Amino acid sequence: MNNRKKVPMRKCVATGEMKPKKELVRVVRSKEGDVSVDVTGKKSGRGAYVSKDKEAILLAKKKNVLSTHLGASIDEAVYEELLALVEKEKQSR
Repeated sequence: MNNRKKVPMRKCVATGEMKPKKELVRVVRSKEGDVSVDVTGKKSGRGAYVSKDKEAILLAKKKNVLSTHLGASIDEAVYEELLALVEKEKQSR
């Protein structure tokens, strides 16, 4: 029998790659239409995953994929928060 736990995989909306959920960050739109970075991955609402990678985040911003996926306009602050999160993770490695 296979004892290893199944790794939850998610697709990055920017690159289209399937990656383990831990390597992605979730951006969520609430019922009220507020878009925020969901660090816990447990907020309720429509979620989209982006790789924890500066290039992927910038690509998502350029192609506006998050706004398409979530059906809401994405505030500049959301991208800044994503980039800051990636930087912080890089330093803590």
